[in-house]
Amino acid sequence: MAMSCSSSVRLRLNLAPSCRRRAAPTNLQLLRRVGVAASPLRLRAARATEGAARQPFDHVPRAVEEVGEDEEQRRRSLKIAVVGFGNYGQFLTRTLVRQGHTVLAHSRSDHSAAAAELGAFFFADPHDLCECHPDVVLLVTSILSAEAVLRSLPVHRLRRDTLFADVLSVKEFPRNLLLSALPEEFDIICTHPMFGPESARDGWGGLPFVFDKVRVGDCPARRARAEAFLGIFAREGCRMVEMSCAEHDVHAAETQFLTHTVGRILAMLELLSTPINTKGYETLLRLVDNTCSDSFDLYNGLFMYNNNSTELLSRLEWAMDSVKKKLFDGLHDVLRRQLFEGSPPMDSATAAGSSLDDAPIDGDPHSDNDEEESE
Repeated sequence: MAMSCSSSVRLRLNLAPSCRRRAAPTNLQLLRRVGVAASPLRLRAARATEGAARQPFDHVPRAVEEVGEDEEQRRRSLKIAVVGFGNYGQFLTRTLVRQGHTVLAHSRSDHSAAAAELGAFFFADPHDLCECHPDVVLLVTSILSAEAVLRSLPVHRLRRDTLFADVLSVKEFPRNLLLSALPEEFDIICTHPMFGPESARDGWGGLPFVFDKVRVGDCPARRARAEAFLGIFAREGCRMVEMSCAEHDVHAAETQFLTHTVGRILAMLELLSTPINTKGYETLLRLVDNTCSDSFDLYNGLFMYNNNSTELLSRLEWAMDSVKKKLFDGLHDVLRRQLFEGSPPMDSATAAGSSLDDAPIDGDPHSDNDEEESE
């Protein structure tokens, strides 16, 4: 009996965590399809120490990294962890899966059904996600939650040469965050696909994709992986724009924050379509729809996490005040009374003389209009 119990315990200890946590057998099959090795069952309290002990073995040996890769390897499919599987994460996943990449999705909310529909694999537990050893960890979070999400990831369970990338609408903030939070061995590419589900509904061709190779290891394998990741967007026809994160934020203050600000100001006016819409007015209505369909958190993030936004907001206020001043400076009190209250009153003698002098000779009934125009 004792030996029977002991054998039973040993059998249970050899079960993979995925088997223990997921009752449905299809989940194990999905994990095998993405090449996830089964790991022994262990207590959650011992995870941190075990991860620290085994992390050096996850590091790809330098001798292997230095091996040159041919063209086929450079175009290899990637295992990409999409962290943040909301609308934008799902939008990107459609293209990633279509191109043949393996997508591992993680989010605080349960998007397992959406992931299955798109052909991705959903992980509710970030430990399970990181133990799959993705080639790329792609942060697709809001600007406001980026730091909390990043620090919640057990990065000690990843390979030391893992590539981290983000798609936030500001760039200096995530650059500094990734550099400070990640080990030096991790590669970092900051990106900004300047389009979304609405603007890219007809494809990504010609749409700008901004990127900055913040830190990429100097070996063929890691350079090839970075190029393979960027190649995802180049393959879709994006206009690839390489620039520093600082330069991006200078331009983004105008191209994004200003656009969203004007759109939200117009939304406060509650503009409606009319029977006599002009092309310009219809453009304004579309601007309201495009900007206000995004969450206020996104707009607030564009302001809070871009050093250039405050200055631009001040310039916008100055420009509005300047236009108003130019209008009101030309509107004198007398002219205003003439336009809206009639001509100023005159004394009776002046009025009598004026009526004789100005009497029409030919009795033209429209002389009053001519007189007004001459004034």
